[in-house]
Amino acid sequence: MAKITVTIAGLGRMGASVGLALKRYNARPDARHQFDITGVEDRPGVLKDVEKLGAVDRLARSLAEAARDRDIVVLAPPYAELRRVYREGGPAVRPGGVVLDMAPLKLPSAAWAAEYLNAEAHQVGVTPVLNPQYLFDGLDDTGYAAADLFDRGTLLLMPAANCVPAAVELASDFATLLGANVRFMDPAEHDSLVGAVAGLPALLGVALFRAALTSPGWDDLQRMTNPDFGRATHHLFDTHPDDLRDLWLNNRDALVRHTDHLIATLQALRDVLAAGDRAAVEAAVIDAADAYSAWVNRRFSGSWEQQAPAPRPTTGETIMTGLMGGYLAKRLLGDRDKSARR
Repeated sequence: MAKITVTIAGLGRMGASVGLALKRYNARPDARHQFDITGVEDRPGVLKDVEKLGAVDRLARSLAEAARDRDIVVLAPPYAELRRVYREGGPAVRPGGVVLDMAPLKLPSAAWAAEYLNAEAHQVGVTPVLNPQYLFDGLDDTGYAAADLFDRGTLLLMPAANCVPAAVELASDFATLLGANVRFMDPAEHDSLVGAVAGLPALLGVALFRAALTSPGWDDLQRMTNPDFGRATHHLFDTHPDDLRDLWLNNRDALVRHTDHLIATLQALRDVLAAGDRAAVEAAVIDAADAYSAWVNRRFSGSWEQQAPAPRPTTGETIMTGLMGGYLAKRLLGDRDKSARR
């Protein structure tokens, strides 16, 4: 049984869930490989949750130590820390090592990878589209990490321009092992779209809280808050202000476009409400509800096309023919040959 070494830098909900998914694979009776998992995390509160979950085998003391001589390095730190992670850990990634960057924006990451990574290491941007079971939970703390967070989801892959095909294949196999399907996407397109589905909800939540906070009735409003308000504004609870700042500024052109469209939509709704136009308000709500229901059904079924999706290879088949049949198999075979010659 071959051992594959993995480092996870950043053990929030996403990074810890990667560790738990790998542990789940290790425990399978038909597992053909064992993943040796090292974690690195600076936040004391997060470390307590990681210890309770058992998401990694050990913790490293530094980014450089964590990245050195590892087959796969998964990057999932708080966004404001990502450049520092590349700067401190990137040079330690061994030649042939593969970095899977889970940051929400890919164009800045590609530039940092080009600046700091070992020239013979490979970077693939990856964005998880999560298990639909968790679509409405709005939780982002490490304590809510789960081995099935990626099941029935999709891992969007955005390889660096100079990434070798074998490293891309490894990233695809890794997605299958986590329980996700694979889809390739252009990094610029990705960052534009993520402005609408990630940046804009956070911006709207902050704006909503600021509007309530500056309202003359805030003294009473804050006493009446319930899950509707909490879910809408949760980014201020589970995301550091530095992360929100960098996410918005590093994707500001796309976010401004999406904000302009949102403002126009709000203005139109405001106008029909002000006019007391019952038919227009009803039509707006019914149209949105019908489209929303169709989206939720597609999101849970994963059927985005008219034709039935092609069956996905099993984890065992994909890992054997891809991950171990190609990229890492050559290194592991080389290690065995060296041992035999000694």
